[in-house]
Amino acid sequence: MAVYTDVSDEDLRPFVAEYDIGEVMACKGIAEGVENSNFMLTTETGPYILTLYEKRVKSGDLPFFLGLMEHLAARGLPCPLPVHGRDGEALRRLCDRPAAVVTFLPGMWPKRPTADHCSELGSSLAALHLAGADFSMDRSNDLSVESWRPLLEQSGSRADEVRPGLADELSAELRVMESDWPGALPVGVIHADLFPDNVFFRHGRVSGVIDFYFACTDAFAYDLAICLNAWCFEPDLSFNVTKARRLLIGYQKVRALSAKELKTLPLLARGAAMRFLLTRLFDWLNTPADALVTRKDPMEYHAKMRFHAGVRDIGAYGLDATP
Repeated sequence: MAVYTDVSDEDLRPFVAEYDIGEVMACKGIAEGVENSNFMLTTETGPYILTLYEKRVKSGDLPFFLGLMEHLAARGLPCPLPVHGRDGEALRRLCDRPAAVVTFLPGMWPKRPTADHCSELGSSLAALHLAGADFSMDRSNDLSVESWRPLLEQSGSRADEVRPGLADELSAELRVMESDWPGALPVGVIHADLFPDNVFFRHGRVSGVIDFYFACTDAFAYDLAICLNAWCFEPDLSFNVTKARRLLIGYQKVRALSAKELKTLPLLARGAAMRFLLTRLFDWLNTPADALVTRKDPMEYHAKMRFHAGVRDIGAYGLDATP
């Protein structure tokens, strides 16, 4: 989440008047994250989240995202519900951008995830994968392996401003991933961005899963690989094998992983680290100085990518590596 577009009171009031949610009481920007402009919107009927879609989000993808949230919520997953206006539409425009209002979910995201958090996350992620099985829409992953070299080329030699020699190193890493990326894995709807700040907890249980704006159709194990990177490294970037084991065991309590999924998980995790390294690198070099947004250090994911490059089997993630 972030704020790239300011919303004036003069623009906000007629926009909110299209909904049956009462008058605006307050509207405050949310600075966390990097993709869209987000606001905590409070009206006479309670709190909501207002999102203006920017940057990488294509307007043609928005029906997929909003429809997916409604589908998953109907199947018991705790995720935001898009609010429909009096005309029945959930998607409209504000400040010349696509915009939507969604329900607010209670809970707090874990600033320092524990092994218990990881166990709950694993079970919730598997439940999400199963709940999306009968969702009628598909969306390709625009940030999968085929997109990574063009994304690196957008940063070009400027990558060396972050670290000398980084551009050549990433190019060499990409050759490995482009050559060895696994196919024929179980696929379906994945979240693709399930960082700790996108998961709320109450009383030790998951109370909310938010920010579905990278959701797509891709390998379930790739979603797990993203979570290994986002949840299982400590602040000093050491890997916590206990958290990884609890994450994977929690997942398999709900959905069993195939032998191929387990075998390819190290490469998928290495690739997931590359994906976030490259998007963070681009944002690090190109985010406007006056944007209300927290830039993320791309080199955090450089260290994670190097860790996974040294993993030989699933034993490094806390599971039995024997056949």
